[in-house]
Amino acid sequence: MGLKRIVNFEVNSADLSWYDELDDQWIIAVADVVSSTDLASQGRDRDINFIAAGAVAAVSHLLKPSTTLPIVQFGGDGIIAACPIDLQERMSDVLAALAYWAQDAFGIHLRVGIVAVKELKASGFPVYASLQQVGARNAFGLFLGRGITEADRWVKEQPERQLQPKSGELLGLDNLSCRWHPIPSRQGKIVSLIVDPVHEGDVGIEHVRALMDQIHVLIQERRASPLGNSDALSPPAHPSIQSLKRELSTPSTRPKAMRILGAYLGSALLWLGWRLGGQFLSINAKRYLNTLVLHSDFRKQAGGPRMVFDLSLEEIGQLLALLDKGESRNEIIYGYAFSEATSLTCLVEDFQADEHVHFIDGDKLGFWRASIMLKEKKLARRQKHQL
Repeated sequence: MGLKRIVNFEVNSADLSWYDELDDQWIIAVADVVSSTDLASQGRDRDINFIAAGAVAAVSHLLKPSTTLPIVQFGGDGIIAACPIDLQERMSDVLAALAYWAQDAFGIHLRVGIVAVKELKASGFPVYASLQQVGARNAFGLFLGRGITEADRWVKEQPERQLQPKSGELLGLDNLSCRWHPIPSRQGKIVSLIVDPVHEGDVGIEHVRALMDQIHVLIQERRASPLGNSDALSPPAHPSIQSLKRELSTPSTRPKAMRILGAYLGSALLWLGWRLGGQFLSINAKRYLNTLVLHSDFRKQAGGPRMVFDLSLEEIGQLLALLDKGESRNEIIYGYAFSEATSLTCLVEDFQADEHVHFIDGDKLGFWRASIMLKEKKLARRQKHQL
């Protein structure tokens, strides 16, 4: 099944005509870190982001031969992905191996599971998927419809859907890194935002579309990118000890000494190219930094918008006022979190060939903190309706 591809996020990301409904030949894979509250209090947010990005890398490696551009989405402390049903057994093995790796290498419990699209449809929850094209060879998965949030909820709340950690082969993690320091806000605050529609079906999707139209009028999203433009980026001259330890935790056939040398040499060459105005030997640092901004996933859809913006205090006030109006009309429900900086995790296969993608989160687990607010609002809403 060749999915539709979205290039203009602002115009098409909430338009159902740019999505395909997944049929019974698909499953949804879910992974998320458990006990993020305790881990965040221990300052382990970068470990959590790295594990989630590792899940994207491993699942993408499995899916690439069959789907060309994998339908996978990074969520800060986890992922969601669409997978052809004939790969279910192999997907289960990859998810179980990811959970084992997270526990073994980091002492972190990664909850993983699978939900059949057939089951979601039978319960009245369709899943619509598309691809956000970034460059010729990269894409991020986008989802509309209640089905994708239900799949996530079912795995979290129904233990029988969860897979047990199991040692196994994990491929695709060789090119994963988190060498960038947190990137400070230039406008005022980094805002991590999660919005869900209140209503199911076409009504809820139309409310998401109307909200997105209003957000696009209010905020110039390219300017609000938390990475800014490439002129604002300064790559580190060398990886930190912590980031190097994370990279070395990933399975690899390369000797550890070669991996350490490659990490230091790669960082040094990129830094030198940046310091020298964009070019050093064959390393075109300026081009890489330009495409890094374009290849970041600071905007996505997973039933509703999930975004990380760098906004002024005035823009934040206007955005929250807009969201409050949507909540007061019982159209949407939202959660948000503020950060002083942006966290960046990278999957770089060949940066000179533009084969690289970058996963964005508000520093200190912005998406996770926004999800906590959203969950509290949903709980209060349910309790109110039960009275």
